[in-house]
Amino acid sequence: MRSLVDAVRAELARAADPVKAPEMQRYMKSDMPFRGVPKPERAVLAKKLFAEHELSDVDELRAATLELWRNAEYREERYIAIDLTGYRRYAPWQTTDLMPMYDEMIVTGAWWDYVDEIAIRRVGPLLLAEPEVMTAMMREWAADADLWRRRTSIICQVGAKADVDTDLLTDTIEANIHDKDFFLRKGIGWALRQYSKVDPGWVRAFAGTHPALSPLSRKEAMKYV
Repeated sequence: MRSLVDAVRAELARAADPVKAPEMQRYMKSDMPFRGVPKPERAVLAKKLFAEHELSDVDELRAATLELWRNAEYREERYIAIDLTGYRRYAPWQTTDLMPMYDEMIVTGAWWDYVDEIAIRRVGPLLLAEPEVMTAMMREWAADADLWRRRTSIICQVGAKADVDTDLLTDTIEANIHDKDFFLRKGIGWALRQYSKVDPGWVRAFAGTHPALSPLSRKEAMKYV
């Protein structure tokens, strides 16, 4: 675990671009500085390091992820922590046992670049794999005080296509439909827009029976309808 963490930090330092770094930080409105390593380069670096420093079990995966996340000095360390959780070799370890870790990352990350990736690519697949546990959890999150848990509950089905649980989608949207926060309104519209590619009639009917949808949510939802 330690060799992987050290290698990630060393390789990010070697790949750093001091010209790009402040531009990336400004674009993301981030208090945490960047190394200046763009996503394509970071993906190549991560793939190489994950192959060279394999982890032995889910406990090591959790430990490495949280070390990179909690003690990050640069934003790319957290991006690689998220990438590590999705490394294909570790797919069998993806169970709801990892939800406390993802929850911590969502709440402490508290920005769309972190949260959306975790919500759609980690929480969403767990919802499909273990619906009994995850459906109840997402309903709880939809009414949570934390904005990013609520956004996660709304957008976690964005990648589910025909497997979207429309009852859950309805419940998570209705729990937040009156909230004026931009990220919630945008998330509602995004979730509905994606599902409209599968069932435009359902989305049209939903919009028609929910006049409280904000203009932003409605515009996004009806883009392909």
